[in-house]
Amino acid sequence: MTSATHSLSRGLILLMATATGLAVASNYYAQPLLHSIAEHFGLTTASAGAIVIAAQLSYGAGLLLLAPLGDLFEQRKLIVSMIAISTLGLLISAFSPNLAWLLIGTTLTGLFSVVAQVLVPMAAGLSEPSQRGRVVGTLMSGLLLGILLARTAAGFMAELGSWRSIYLLAAALMGLSAIALFRALPERHQHAGLSYPALLGSVFRLFVDEPILRLRSLLGLLSFSLFALFWTPLAFLLSVEPYHYSDAVIGLFGLAGAAGALAANWAGRLADRGKGPLGTTVGLLALLLSWVPLAYAQSSLAALLIGVLLLDLAVQLVHVSNQNAVIVLRPEARNRLNAGYITCYFIGGALGSLLGTQLFQRHGWDGIVIAGLSIGALALLVWGLAERQRVLRLRTA
Repeated sequence: MTSATHSLSRGLILLMATATGLAVASNYYAQPLLHSIAEHFGLTTASAGAIVIAAQLSYGAGLLLLAPLGDLFEQRKLIVSMIAISTLGLLISAFSPNLAWLLIGTTLTGLFSVVAQVLVPMAAGLSEPSQRGRVVGTLMSGLLLGILLARTAAGFMAELGSWRSIYLLAAALMGLSAIALFRALPERHQHAGLSYPALLGSVFRLFVDEPILRLRSLLGLLSFSLFALFWTPLAFLLSVEPYHYSDAVIGLFGLAGAAGALAANWAGRLADRGKGPLGTTVGLLALLLSWVPLAYAQSSLAALLIGVLLLDLAVQLVHVSNQNAVIVLRPEARNRLNAGYITCYFIGGALGSLLGTQLFQRHGWDGIVIAGLSIGALALLVWGLAERQRVLRLRTA
């Protein structure tokens, strides 16, 4: 294994965080525009929701099939190539004449926007061990801001032009980030000494060998399913009575959740001090409690905003705590560990989106809230049982 020695400057960390946010944002531009896209192509709520589901399923497939390549190929070239292909998908979406072409563009972008999950392990590998949690937290702040501000940008661009405008802007920004990363990133080749099939097989082997990976992946799946369960049907809730909001106003709700990015740095600092489990506990409790104000979202804007803020803070706390716990298990397999965890994470997002669109169409917002409370309670129960076993093992050791 060869690796270039390179210090991570603050400017490079911010560039990598920005690129991470832009890459992942590509999968979320459609969410506040779903009702506009549905009207444009004459789709039902469930059919329009297929755009979000395609983005998350393709992202999950990319995590499994493409993200481990960071342990096989030179990482700078891999990152730039993946951004270029993701940009092509955005252009296809921008000019799509029907739903089928929009799904093709969405899928291509989703597959290769997993470049974000090559950037995170690369940053972890280049950083000093005492600063690793903070560096990962900074990149995850960029990721969360990308997810949330994507909605705001999409709504704003739709008001200026049409729902297609955001895809053109995103393609331009992704192209610029590819050029900047090619110039700024060091060459770094970390070869696992495995063929591609063996590399993929080793991801599954890690799940067998590492109980922490299994636990954290399950928690990630449950927490991100709640995130998607809320955000996917939100555009439909806000476009009808009593709100009747436009695309631009719906997109502004991403700003309410952007404060969750603050939790990423806090979670990273907790991990650096060996208090990652505390971040997980606080995050899971907040995740469950966020659904109490969200239960009143149909009639109270204040309750909706409080719930958004709490939900996004909680999801980010859990996620960064999970990721820091996973990537330290085996330094030589960081990309594969991260790929396995994030694959489960975004499978949770796809399941949450699917559940959200179906429940909202059949049972309205009440169905969303009941599901949210149930999944939140399940996640807290899983963590509580795992922590109890950990404490018992420590006592008997």
